[in-house]
Amino acid sequence: METNPLNALAIQSAGRLGRPEDDASHAQMRRVAVDFEATLLSQMLKPMFEGLKSDGPFGGGAGEEMWRGFLVEEMGKQAARSGGIGLADKVMAHMLKAQEGLV
Repeated sequence: METNPLNALAIQSAGRLGRPEDDASHAQMRRVAVDFEATLLSQMLKPMFEGLKSDGPFGGGAGEEMWRGFLVEEMGKQAARSGGIGLADKVMAHMLKAQEGLV
């Protein structure tokens, strides 16, 4: 069975850490990593929607143009929360290494 490098690093760190504030620190780092991935995904999705025309009975107008950015941002957040492209795991592993002084 192949071990995820992020899980291996977390298990290795857990033996030295184990304090409640460390769990909070790991959770905060994870949130930051996922937020970073969500921002990147949103920026990648943005050009896909810029040229779309949605005329018709259920689309178009100033309202859609105004809210489209929020839709794209939420799509990026949902994609990142659902696993994304794996960037959050890499960022988290790098932050853990930096915290351990291995970088």
